[in-house]
Amino acid sequence: MERGIQPPLVDTTACFCRVDAGLKTVAGAKKFVPGAKLCLQPDIKPSIHPSKHKTARGERSRNESPLLPGLPDDLAIACLIRVPRIEHQKLRLVCKRWYRLLAGNFFYSLRKSLGIAEEWIYVIKRDRDGKISWHAFDPIYQLWQPLPPIPGEYSEALGFGCAVLSGCHLYLFGGKDPLKGSMRRVIFYSARTNKWHRAPDMLRRRHLFGSCVINNCLYVAGGESEGVHRFLRSAEVYDPNRNRWSFIAEMSTAMVPFIGVVYEGKWFLKGLGSHRQVVSEVYNPETDIWYSVYNGMLAGWRNPSTTLNGKLYALDCKDGCKLRIYDETTDSWSKHVDSKMHQGNSRASEAAALVPLNGKLCIIRNNMSISLVDLSKSINLQAGDGDQLWETIAGKGQFKNMITNLWSSLAGRNRLKSHILHCQVLQA
Repeated sequence: MERGIQPPLVDTTACFCRVDAGLKTVAGAKKFVPGAKLCLQPDIKPSIHPSKHKTARGERSRNESPLLPGLPDDLAIACLIRVPRIEHQKLRLVCKRWYRLLAGNFFYSLRKSLGIAEEWIYVIKRDRDGKISWHAFDPIYQLWQPLPPIPGEYSEALGFGCAVLSGCHLYLFGGKDPLKGSMRRVIFYSARTNKWHRAPDMLRRRHLFGSCVINNCLYVAGGESEGVHRFLRSAEVYDPNRNRWSFIAEMSTAMVPFIGVVYEGKWFLKGLGSHRQVVSEVYNPETDIWYSVYNGMLAGWRNPSTTLNGKLYALDCKDGCKLRIYDETTDSWSKHVDSKMHQGNSRASEAAALVPLNGKLCIIRNNMSISLVDLSKSINLQAGDGDQLWETIAGKGQFKNMITNLWSSLAGRNRLKSHILHCQVLQA
Protein backbone atom coordinates (compact mmCIF):
# COMPACT_ATOMS: atom_id res chain seq x y z
CA MET A 1 0.00 0.00 0.00
CA GLU A 2 1.31 3.41 -0.92
CA ARG A 3 2.35 5.52 2.03
CA GLY A 4 0.13 8.41 0.95
CA ILE A 5 -3.09 6.36 1.04
CA GLN A 6 -2.60 4.43 4.28
CA PRO A 7 -5.64 4.52 6.56
CA PRO A 8 -5.25 6.78 9.61
CA LEU A 9 -4.37 5.17 12.93
CA VAL A 10 -7.01 7.27 14.64
CA ASP A 11 -10.18 8.63 13.06
CA THR A 12 -9.68 12.33 13.65
CA THR A 13 -13.11 13.16 12.27
CA ALA A 14 -14.97 11.06 14.84
CA CYS A 15 -16.53 12.67 17.88
CA PHE A 16 -16.05 10.68 21.06
CA CYS A 17 -18.23 12.89 23.26
CA ARG A 18 -20.74 10.10 23.88
CA VAL A 19 -18.28 7.28 24.48
CA ASP A 20 -19.48 5.36 27.54
CA ALA A 21 -22.01 8.12 28.12
CA GLY A 22 -23.96 5.87 30.43
CA LEU A 23 -21.21 6.25 33.02
CA LYS A 24 -21.71 9.98 33.41
CA THR A 25 -24.57 9.45 35.83
CA VAL A 26 -22.55 7.40 38.32
CA ALA A 27 -21.98 9.35 41.50
CA GLY A 28 -18.61 11.02 41.44
CA ALA A 29 -17.90 9.93 37.88
CA LYS A 30 -18.61 13.36 36.38
CA LYS A 31 -15.08 14.30 37.27
CA PHE A 32 -13.67 11.97 34.66
CA VAL A 33 -16.52 11.22 32.22
CA PRO A 34 -17.31 13.79 29.56
CA GLY A 35 -20.78 15.30 29.57
CA ALA A 36 -23.23 14.92 26.71
CA LYS A 37 -22.15 18.20 25.10
CA LEU A 38 -18.43 17.94 25.76
CA CYS A 39 -16.56 16.70 22.72
CA LEU A 40 -13.14 15.22 23.33
CA GLN A 41 -11.37 15.24 20.01
CA PRO A 42 -7.80 13.93 19.88
CA ASP A 43 -6.38 17.30 20.97
CA ILE A 44 -8.24 16.87 24.31
CA LYS A 45 -9.60 20.41 24.25
CA PRO A 46 -13.23 21.35 24.82
CA SER A 47 -12.59 24.68 23.11
CA ILE A 48 -12.73 23.15 19.63
CA HIS A 49 -16.46 23.80 19.54
CA PRO A 50 -17.49 27.28 18.37
CA SER A 51 -17.82 29.76 21.20
CA LYS A 52 -17.52 33.49 21.84
CA HIS A 53 -13.79 33.08 21.25
CA LYS A 54 -13.76 30.88 18.15
CA THR A 55 -10.63 28.92 17.36
CA ALA A 56 -9.84 26.66 14.45
CA ARG A 57 -10.52 22.95 14.99
CA GLY A 58 -7.45 21.27 16.45
CA GLU A 59 -5.62 24.53 17.05
CA ARG A 60 -3.72 24.59 20.32
CA SER A 61 -3.15 27.66 22.36
CA ARG A 62 0.28 29.19 22.00
CA ASN A 63 1.22 28.23 25.54
CA GLU A 64 0.16 24.59 25.19
CA SER A 65 2.77 22.10 24.09
CA PRO A 66 1.90 19.08 21.92
CA LEU A 67 1.39 15.67 23.50
CA LEU A 68 4.52 14.44 21.71
CA PRO A 69 6.90 17.00 20.15
CA GLY A 70 6.92 16.87 16.38
CA LEU A 71 3.67 14.88 16.06
CA PRO A 72 0.03 15.91 15.64
CA ASP A 73 -2.01 15.00 18.70
CA ASP A 74 -3.98 12.32 16.89
CA LEU A 75 -0.77 10.45 16.03
CA ALA A 76 0.54 11.04 19.55
CA ILE A 77 -2.58 9.43 20.99
CA ALA A 78 -2.21 6.53 18.53
CA CYS A 79 1.19 5.94 20.13
CA LEU A 80 0.18 6.49 23.75
CA ILE A 81 -2.83 4.15 23.71
CA ARG A 82 -0.47 1.33 22.74
CA VAL A 83 1.72 1.78 25.81
CA PRO A 84 1.23 -1.26 28.11
CA ARG A 85 -1.19 -0.70 30.96
CA ILE A 86 1.51 -1.37 33.53
CA GLU A 87 3.15 1.95 32.54
CA HIS A 88 0.02 4.13 32.67
CA GLN A 89 0.64 5.35 36.20
CA LYS A 90 4.00 6.71 35.04
CA LEU A 91 2.42 8.36 31.99
CA ARG A 92 0.12 10.36 34.26
CA LEU A 93 3.17 11.92 35.91
CA VAL A 94 4.76 13.26 32.72
CA CYS A 95 2.70 16.44 32.38
CA LYS A 96 -0.77 17.89 32.90
CA ARG A 97 -1.90 17.13 29.36
CA TRP A 98 -0.94 13.47 29.69
CA TYR A 99 -2.63 13.32 33.07
CA ARG A 100 -5.87 14.76 31.63
CA LEU A 101 -5.68 12.36 28.71
CA LEU A 102 -5.31 9.28 30.91
CA ALA A 103 -7.85 10.53 33.46
CA GLY A 104 -10.56 10.89 30.83
CA ASN A 105 -12.90 8.35 29.33
CA PHE A 106 -11.73 8.90 25.75
CA PHE A 107 -8.31 7.26 26.17
CA TYR A 108 -9.56 3.94 27.57
CA SER A 109 -12.64 3.79 25.38
CA LEU A 110 -10.35 4.07 22.37
CA ARG A 111 -8.16 1.24 23.71
CA LYS A 112 -11.26 -0.90 24.16
CA SER A 113 -12.64 -0.15 20.70
CA LEU A 114 -9.29 -1.09 19.11
CA GLY A 115 -9.11 -4.34 21.06
CA ILE A 116 -5.94 -3.46 22.99
CA ALA A 117 -7.48 -3.04 26.45
CA GLU A 118 -5.84 -5.30 29.04
CA GLU A 119 -7.50 -7.42 31.72
CA TRP A 120 -6.00 -7.51 35.20
CA ILE A 121 -6.92 -9.71 38.15
CA TYR A 122 -7.96 -7.92 41.36
CA VAL A 123 -7.80 -9.92 44.59
CA ILE A 124 -9.36 -8.77 47.88
CA LYS A 125 -7.94 -10.55 50.93
CA ARG A 126 -8.45 -10.67 54.67
CA ASP A 127 -5.21 -10.80 56.60
CA ARG A 128 -4.70 -12.87 59.71
CA ASP A 129 -5.37 -9.78 61.87
CA GLY A 130 -8.73 -9.21 60.15
CA LYS A 131 -7.65 -6.28 57.96
CA ILE A 132 -8.76 -6.04 54.33
CA SER A 133 -6.11 -5.57 51.65
CA TRP A 134 -6.16 -5.92 47.90
CA HIS A 135 -3.77 -6.51 45.02
CA ALA A 136 -3.79 -6.31 41.20
CA PHE A 137 -2.04 -8.84 38.99
CA ASP A 138 -0.89 -8.12 35.44
CA PRO A 139 -1.05 -11.50 33.63
CA ILE A 140 1.06 -10.26 30.70
CA TYR A 141 4.11 -9.20 32.72
CA GLN A 142 3.14 -11.52 35.62
CA LEU A 143 3.63 -8.79 38.21
CA TRP A 144 1.58 -7.68 41.21
CA GLN A 145 0.76 -3.97 41.17
CA PRO A 146 0.19 -1.51 44.05
CA LEU A 147 -3.28 -0.05 44.50
CA PRO A 148 -4.77 2.84 46.49
CA PRO A 149 -5.90 1.70 49.96
CA ILE A 150 -9.44 0.42 50.38
CA PRO A 151 -11.56 3.13 52.08
CA GLY A 152 -11.74 2.91 55.86
CA GLU A 153 -15.37 1.74 56.04
CA TYR A 154 -14.32 -1.51 54.37
CA SER A 155 -10.95 -1.98 56.07
CA GLU A 156 -12.46 -4.51 58.53
CA ALA A 157 -15.94 -5.15 57.06
CA LEU A 158 -17.52 -8.61 57.06
CA GLY A 159 -19.80 -10.25 54.54
CA PHE A 160 -19.74 -7.47 51.91
CA GLY A 161 -20.41 -7.89 48.20
CA CYS A 162 -18.09 -7.31 45.26
CA ALA A 163 -18.95 -6.98 41.57
CA VAL A 164 -17.81 -5.30 38.34
CA LEU A 165 -19.90 -2.95 36.19
CA SER A 166 -18.97 -1.53 32.78
CA GLY A 167 -15.89 -3.73 32.75
CA CYS A 168 -13.75 -1.20 34.64
CA HIS A 169 -15.62 -0.31 37.86
CA LEU A 170 -15.21 -2.56 40.90
CA TYR A 171 -18.02 -2.11 43.44
CA LEU A 172 -17.97 -2.92 47.15
CA PHE A 173 -21.38 -2.81 48.81
CA GLY A 174 -23.21 -3.74 51.98
CA GLY A 175 -21.44 -5.79 54.61
CA LYS A 176 -21.17 -5.53 58.36
CA ASP A 177 -19.07 -3.00 60.24
CA PRO A 178 -17.66 -4.54 63.47
CA LEU A 179 -18.98 -1.55 65.46
CA LYS A 180 -21.92 -0.12 63.49
CA GLY A 181 -23.49 -3.35 62.20
CA SER A 182 -24.98 -3.96 58.75
CA MET A 183 -24.37 -1.29 56.11
CA ARG A 184 -26.09 0.12 53.02
CA ARG A 185 -22.93 1.83 51.78
CA VAL A 186 -21.73 1.45 48.16
CA ILE A 187 -18.34 2.53 46.78
CA PHE A 188 -16.56 1.76 43.54
CA TYR A 189 -13.02 1.79 42.22
CA SER A 190 -12.30 2.86 38.64
CA ALA A 191 -9.50 1.04 36.86
CA ARG A 192 -9.28 4.03 34.52
CA THR A 193 -8.65 6.68 37.16
CA ASN A 194 -7.12 4.39 39.82
CA LYS A 195 -9.35 6.09 42.42
CA TRP A 196 -12.29 5.26 44.69
CA HIS A 197 -15.70 6.95 44.33
CA ARG A 198 -19.06 6.91 46.14
CA ALA A 199 -22.28 5.53 44.69
CA PRO A 200 -25.88 5.64 46.04
CA ASP A 201 -26.52 3.52 49.12
CA MET A 202 -28.53 0.31 48.89
CA LEU A 203 -32.15 0.38 50.02
CA ARG A 204 -31.66 -2.20 52.80
CA ARG A 205 -28.86 -2.85 55.24
CA ARG A 206 -27.54 -6.35 54.70
CA HIS A 207 -24.51 -8.60 54.92
CA LEU A 208 -23.75 -12.18 53.84
CA PHE A 209 -26.02 -11.74 50.82
CA GLY A 210 -25.87 -12.88 47.21
CA SER A 211 -24.99 -10.61 44.30
CA CYS A 212 -24.57 -10.80 40.54
CA VAL A 213 -24.42 -8.66 37.39
CA ILE A 214 -26.88 -9.10 34.53
CA ASN A 215 -26.99 -6.69 31.57
CA ASN A 216 -24.63 -4.35 33.44
CA CYS A 217 -27.06 -4.03 36.37
CA LEU A 218 -26.09 -5.06 39.91
CA TYR A 219 -28.49 -7.41 41.74
CA VAL A 220 -28.39 -8.24 45.46
CA ALA A 221 -30.68 -10.58 47.40
CA GLY A 222 -31.13 -12.20 50.79
CA GLY A 223 -28.54 -12.07 53.52
CA GLU A 224 -28.77 -11.00 57.15
CA SER A 225 -29.53 -7.77 58.97
CA GLU A 226 -30.12 -6.62 62.53
CA GLY A 227 -33.66 -6.56 63.86
CA VAL A 228 -36.63 -8.89 64.23
CA HIS A 229 -36.39 -10.24 60.70
CA ARG A 230 -32.77 -11.27 60.74
CA PHE A 231 -32.87 -13.35 57.54
CA LEU A 232 -33.92 -11.33 54.49
CA ARG A 233 -36.12 -12.19 51.53
CA SER A 234 -35.82 -8.77 49.90
CA ALA A 235 -33.86 -8.15 46.70
CA GLU A 236 -32.89 -5.00 44.81
CA VAL A 237 -31.09 -3.87 41.67
CA TYR A 238 -28.76 -0.97 40.86
CA ASP A 239 -28.83 0.53 37.37
CA PRO A 240 -25.72 2.69 36.73
CA ASN A 241 -27.40 4.49 33.83
CA ARG A 242 -30.17 5.72 36.16
CA ASN A 243 -27.84 5.90 39.16
CA ARG A 244 -30.44 4.46 41.51
CA TRP A 245 -31.47 1.33 43.40
CA SER A 246 -34.90 -0.25 43.01
CA PHE A 247 -36.61 -3.14 44.77
CA ILE A 248 -37.38 -6.26 42.74
CA ALA A 249 -39.58 -9.24 43.63
CA GLU A 250 -38.80 -10.90 46.96
CA MET A 251 -37.46 -14.42 47.15
CA SER A 252 -39.81 -17.24 48.06
CA THR A 253 -37.90 -17.86 51.27
CA ALA A 254 -35.37 -15.95 53.35
CA MET A 255 -31.86 -17.09 52.55
CA VAL A 256 -28.19 -16.54 53.36
CA PRO A 257 -26.61 -17.55 50.03
CA PHE A 258 -23.28 -19.34 49.96
CA ILE A 259 -23.03 -19.87 46.18
CA GLY A 260 -24.46 -18.15 43.14
CA VAL A 261 -23.93 -17.88 39.39
CA VAL A 262 -25.56 -16.36 36.30
CA TYR A 263 -26.31 -19.06 33.74
CA GLU A 264 -28.38 -18.66 30.56
CA GLY A 265 -29.53 -15.21 31.65
CA LYS A 266 -30.89 -16.39 35.01
CA TRP A 267 -29.48 -16.02 38.51
CA PHE A 268 -29.06 -19.28 40.44
CA LEU A 269 -28.66 -19.10 44.22
CA LYS A 270 -28.12 -21.76 46.86
CA GLY A 271 -27.89 -21.07 50.59
CA LEU A 272 -29.19 -21.64 54.09
CA GLY A 273 -32.77 -20.83 55.09
CA SER A 274 -33.94 -19.40 58.40
CA HIS A 275 -34.01 -22.92 59.89
CA ARG A 276 -30.53 -23.73 58.55
CA GLN A 277 -31.94 -25.93 55.81
CA VAL A 278 -30.39 -25.85 52.33
CA VAL A 279 -32.59 -23.93 49.88
CA SER A 280 -32.14 -22.88 46.27
CA GLU A 281 -33.89 -20.40 43.99
CA VAL A 282 -33.61 -18.98 40.49
CA TYR A 283 -34.37 -15.40 39.46
CA ASN A 284 -35.47 -14.45 35.94
CA PRO A 285 -34.85 -10.70 35.40
CA GLU A 286 -37.08 -10.61 32.31
CA THR A 287 -40.17 -11.66 34.28
CA ASP A 288 -39.04 -10.45 37.73
CA ILE A 289 -39.97 -13.84 39.21
CA TRP A 290 -38.20 -16.11 41.70
CA TYR A 291 -38.88 -19.83 41.65
CA SER A 292 -37.48 -22.94 43.30
CA VAL A 293 -35.57 -25.49 41.28
CA TYR A 294 -34.09 -28.89 42.07
CA ASN A 295 -32.11 -30.55 39.32
CA GLY A 296 -28.80 -32.20 38.56
CA MET A 297 -27.05 -28.87 38.19
CA LEU A 298 -27.86 -27.77 41.73
CA ALA A 299 -27.21 -31.23 43.17
CA GLY A 300 -23.63 -31.35 41.93
CA TRP A 301 -22.91 -27.61 42.08
CA ARG A 302 -19.86 -26.55 44.07
CA ASN A 303 -18.08 -23.30 44.79
CA PRO A 304 -16.30 -21.60 43.16
CA SER A 305 -18.00 -21.70 39.78
CA THR A 306 -18.41 -19.47 36.74
CA THR A 307 -19.60 -19.38 33.14
CA LEU A 308 -17.49 -19.01 30.00
CA ASN A 309 -18.84 -18.94 26.44
CA GLY A 310 -22.25 -20.10 27.65
CA LYS A 311 -20.95 -23.13 29.58
CA LEU A 312 -21.01 -23.63 33.34
CA TYR A 313 -17.83 -24.70 35.14
CA ALA A 314 -17.03 -25.57 38.75
CA LEU A 315 -13.94 -26.80 40.57
CA ASP A 316 -13.98 -30.48 41.45
CA CYS A 317 -11.31 -30.55 44.13
CA LYS A 318 -10.19 -28.37 47.00
CA ASP A 319 -6.99 -27.18 45.36
CA GLY A 320 -8.75 -26.32 42.10
CA CYS A 321 -6.65 -28.62 39.92
CA LYS A 322 -9.67 -30.39 38.42
CA LEU A 323 -12.57 -28.77 36.55
CA ARG A 324 -16.11 -30.06 36.12
CA ILE A 325 -18.38 -29.06 33.26
CA TYR A 326 -22.17 -29.09 33.46
CA ASP A 327 -23.83 -31.00 30.62
CA GLU A 328 -27.32 -29.63 30.10
CA THR A 329 -28.39 -32.52 27.85
CA THR A 330 -27.83 -35.07 30.61
CA ASP A 331 -28.44 -32.63 33.50
CA SER A 332 -25.23 -33.77 35.14
CA TRP A 333 -21.63 -32.78 35.87
CA SER A 334 -20.24 -35.79 34.04
CA LYS A 335 -17.42 -34.10 32.12
CA HIS A 336 -14.17 -32.98 33.73
CA VAL A 337 -10.70 -31.66 32.92
CA ASP A 338 -7.82 -32.80 35.16
CA SER A 339 -4.50 -30.97 35.42
CA LYS A 340 -2.82 -33.99 37.09
CA MET A 341 -0.89 -31.46 39.22
CA HIS A 342 -2.70 -31.69 42.54
CA GLN A 343 -1.29 -29.64 45.39
CA GLY A 344 -2.83 -31.31 48.43
CA ASN A 345 -5.48 -30.18 50.88
CA SER A 346 -3.74 -27.38 52.76
CA ARG A 347 -5.74 -24.20 53.32
CA ALA A 348 -3.00 -22.16 51.65
CA SER A 349 -3.37 -24.06 48.37
CA GLU A 350 -7.18 -24.03 48.51
CA ALA A 351 -8.81 -22.52 45.41
CA ALA A 352 -10.69 -19.34 46.32
CA ALA A 353 -11.92 -18.06 42.95
CA LEU A 354 -12.69 -19.11 39.39
CA VAL A 355 -13.01 -16.26 36.87
CA PRO A 356 -12.83 -15.79 33.07
CA LEU A 357 -9.65 -14.04 31.90
CA ASN A 358 -8.83 -13.27 28.26
CA GLY A 359 -10.98 -16.17 27.06
CA LYS A 360 -9.49 -18.65 29.54
CA LEU A 361 -10.52 -19.84 32.98
CA CYS A 362 -8.40 -18.46 35.80
CA ILE A 363 -8.02 -20.23 39.16
CA ILE A 364 -6.71 -18.20 42.11
CA ARG A 365 -5.60 -19.86 45.34
CA ASN A 366 -5.20 -18.47 48.83
CA ASN A 367 -1.42 -18.54 48.49
CA MET A 368 -1.84 -16.18 45.49
CA SER A 369 -0.78 -18.81 42.95
CA ILE A 370 -2.71 -18.72 39.69
CA SER A 371 -3.53 -21.27 37.01
CA LEU A 372 -4.98 -20.70 33.55
CA VAL A 373 -7.02 -23.29 31.65
CA ASP A 374 -7.33 -22.83 27.88
CA LEU A 375 -10.48 -24.77 27.06
CA SER A 376 -10.40 -23.65 23.42
CA LYS A 377 -7.75 -26.34 22.85
CA SER A 378 -9.84 -29.13 24.38
CA ILE A 379 -11.47 -30.01 21.04
CA ASN A 380 -8.15 -31.11 19.55
CA LEU A 381 -7.08 -33.18 22.55
CA GLN A 382 -7.89 -36.78 23.26
CA ALA A 383 -9.41 -37.99 26.52
CA GLY A 384 -6.89 -37.98 29.35
CA ASP A 385 -4.81 -35.14 27.88
CA GLY A 386 -6.47 -32.42 29.93
CA ASP A 387 -3.20 -31.53 31.65
CA GLN A 388 -2.00 -29.93 28.41
CA LEU A 389 -4.67 -27.24 28.79
CA TRP A 390 -3.26 -25.93 32.08
CA GLU A 391 -0.71 -23.19 32.54
CA THR A 392 0.82 -21.94 35.78
CA ILE A 393 1.39 -18.21 36.23
CA ALA A 394 4.22 -17.35 38.60
CA GLY A 395 2.44 -14.88 40.85
CA LYS A 396 3.15 -13.62 44.34
CA GLY A 397 2.80 -17.07 45.89
CA GLN A 398 4.25 -20.20 44.37
CA PHE A 399 2.79 -23.66 44.20
CA LYS A 400 3.67 -26.10 46.92
CA ASN A 401 3.91 -29.75 46.10
CA MET A 402 2.27 -32.37 48.28
CA ILE A 403 5.52 -33.21 50.09
CA THR A 404 6.06 -29.55 50.99
CA ASN A 405 2.49 -29.27 52.26
CA LEU A 406 2.89 -32.41 54.36
CA TRP A 407 6.15 -31.18 55.85
CA SER A 408 4.58 -27.80 56.66
CA SER A 409 1.69 -29.52 58.42
CA LEU A 410 4.01 -31.67 60.50
CA ALA A 411 6.09 -28.63 61.39
CA GLY A 412 3.01 -26.68 62.47
CA ARG A 413 3.58 -23.95 59.88
CA ASN A 414 0.56 -24.66 57.71
CA ARG A 415 -1.70 -22.09 59.36
CA LEU A 416 -3.32 -19.78 56.81
CA LYS A 417 -2.00 -16.26 57.27
CA SER A 418 -4.63 -14.72 55.01
CA HIS A 419 -7.42 -15.80 52.70
CA ILE A 420 -9.11 -14.42 49.60
CA LEU A 421 -12.60 -12.96 49.92
CA HIS A 422 -13.28 -11.77 46.36
CA CYS A 423 -11.60 -11.90 42.98
CA GLN A 424 -12.62 -9.87 39.92
CA VAL A 425 -11.26 -8.95 36.49
CA LEU A 426 -11.13 -5.30 35.38
CA GLN A 427 -10.37 -4.04 31.90
CA ALA A 428 -8.57 -0.80 30.99
